[in-house]
Amino acid sequence: MDGSTDNTDPPPPSDKTSFLKTCFNGINSLSGVGLLSLPYALSQGGWLSLIVFLAIAAISFYTGILLQRCIDSSSLVDTYPDIGAHAFGRRGRVIVAAFMYLELYLVAIDFLILEGDNLHKLFPAASFRLGALHVHGKQAFVLAATLVVLPTTWFSSLNVLAYVAAGGSLASVVLIAGVLWVGVFDGVGFHETGRLVHWAGMPSAMSLYSFCFSGHAVFPMIYTGMKDRKRFPTVLSVCFTLSTLSYGFIGVIGYLMYGDMLQSQITLNLPSTSVAAKVAIYTTLVNPLTSYALLVEPVAEAAEGALGVSKSTPLRVLVRTGLVAGTAVVALAVPFFAEVVELTGALLSCTVTMLLPCLCYLKVRSKIGGATAMRLETAACLAIVAVGAMIVGLGTYSSVKQIVRRL
Repeated sequence: MDGSTDNTDPPPPSDKTSFLKTCFNGINSLSGVGLLSLPYALSQGGWLSLIVFLAIAAISFYTGILLQRCIDSSSLVDTYPDIGAHAFGRRGRVIVAAFMYLELYLVAIDFLILEGDNLHKLFPAASFRLGALHVHGKQAFVLAATLVVLPTTWFSSLNVLAYVAAGGSLASVVLIAGVLWVGVFDGVGFHETGRLVHWAGMPSAMSLYSFCFSGHAVFPMIYTGMKDRKRFPTVLSVCFTLSTLSYGFIGVIGYLMYGDMLQSQITLNLPSTSVAAKVAIYTTLVNPLTSYALLVEPVAEAAEGALGVSKSTPLRVLVRTGLVAGTAVVALAVPFFAEVVELTGALLSCTVTMLLPCLCYLKVRSKIGGATAMRLETAACLAIVAVGAMIVGLGTYSSVKQIVRRL
């Protein structure tokens, strides 16, 4: 794997993304599945878990800045695995790459499971045949979603993906509006009081909150693809502010609407007869379809580099098609949305978002201020590592136990 993820040839200026397009890519990397699972996460942890949610948002923003500093520390660093190599050598590259690519791959699988769940709610009796094979229910829609996202993975330009991401951002707005409409005008109301805190569900809540802000695997790609890299902190500010507000808003209204009856995706609670609910569900289907390609892109680039097919368009398409097919197989085999998302958030997203950025930055940091500033930074990073390790341990244990129970 050493060297396979290096990108020594910077993209030409025409392929660099503007500030607005970078914001769309950044928001799209953060939003999506989290909008659907945030109300469920809040129901698992209770109202006080919103403090944990805001803390994880702030930590994730800070560690995004740390990744930028790591990239800026050396002209040889362009990707997240490069950061690991710069900090800890070949072993660091392998560890970072393993967690990063596995996280992205599992998120892509989560997207397909989500598509299957929501389409099955809309069309419970749908089925079709593939030769002698009769496919029905969620499995049929997972396969259909796979065929739809496949062509979007064949593009590798961030400029092209930005237009797809813009559609995802618009879909998020429509989704929130649809859920709000159901609460205000379709008789559901906002009458549930919920619980102040639910300690038994807190590991699940923390895992899902971590999953919501797991854009770090693609942040280096987005940063190095910018026309004006100095504006990256502003991009992060815009992306995290909008994502946190949208997550928090739909989480609060969803919990007030359905309380402890919330399912893993709020769209599964919405009344099937409501036009607004149908609009929300259809919109839900758009978000994963627009985010899928952006998440698979780093995995595909690494696979192409390892196989030496980066210069061959037909072989690149073949590799990407194989990766997409792999996500479909796993989505069909383990269709447990909430549990898979919790495992992804606890074990992988938290590691990639909290642990690795802090550990790598502490290793490569140069003196950028006085001793006091360095001591404060060190203390902040170590505190984040401690929090991250707690979420990894508790969340992974909780999610694995639930998956084993359902198998």
